[in-house]
Amino acid sequence: MGNLLIASFDILSFGAIIVLVVLGLGIIASMMGIFNFAQGEFVLLGAYVTYLFYASGLPVWAGMLAAPVIVGIFGFALEALVVRRFYAAPTMAMLGTYALGLIIRETVRSLTGGFYLKIPEPISGSIILGSVQISSWRFTIVVVTILIIAASYLLLSKTSFGLKVRATLENPSLARASGISTRQIYGATFAFGAALAGLAGALIVPVFTLSADLGARFLIQGFIAVLVGGIGSFIGPVAGASVVGVLSAGLPWVIPPVIADVLVFVLAIAFVKFRPQGLISARGV
Repeated sequence: MGNLLIASFDILSFGAIIVLVVLGLGIIASMMGIFNFAQGEFVLLGAYVTYLFYASGLPVWAGMLAAPVIVGIFGFALEALVVRRFYAAPTMAMLGTYALGLIIRETVRSLTGGFYLKIPEPISGSIILGSVQISSWRFTIVVVTILIIAASYLLLSKTSFGLKVRATLENPSLARASGISTRQIYGATFAFGAALAGLAGALIVPVFTLSADLGARFLIQGFIAVLVGGIGSFIGPVAGASVVGVLSAGLPWVIPPVIADVLVFVLAIAFVKFRPQGLISARGV
């Protein structure tokens, strides 16, 4: 029973991380019709910013607060300088973000010297449930993810900004005719998606050792989760991330990790083959 509880919580905490990564990726894909292949490197940037704050003697939580802001600003600049030029050619936009992701990854690799760096958990200790000890920080990750999902939903469904985002998503031409600056909406949306990835990187860096390849695994799983969940709604990417996160974290408990990764890909491909629109395909929040 204790092992089952530990396994369930590990699956839940890993799924929460995937949800944060995929939420930003899914919003960008739904809004702009492109996949941001630098999203994994935005996770890496969030982790690296947190490390820089810690290495400079500041509290780890200060870096975690700064990471989504800095990565969001970086994403806003990336959209304005690169992505915006390729809206008419989504394939070129994806190739461009992939190339920029490589640049970010190798830059971080050179700055870290290729070493693996460790950052302490800002909240140490464990929560005791019966006879089982659960990491307090992993519990915090789950709680923060739930709060972010709720806040993002309210932002997109209950505010004027969310109304403009949904209008731009539904019909960009009509939105522009109504006086909405779709260029600003695209930039803000891209920055928001990047900030979510930066936050994910900040939260997970105490759990996963910081290395230049940190974001690569989350990009692949995030891409699969968006396809499984469906593009065009807020709930779709969250649902896809939940499914992929649970499978990615749960299968290694019963079969070898390498086989588990392959099986997740095979199941995702099979699902998309028979339901290409994903779990939830309706447009809107």
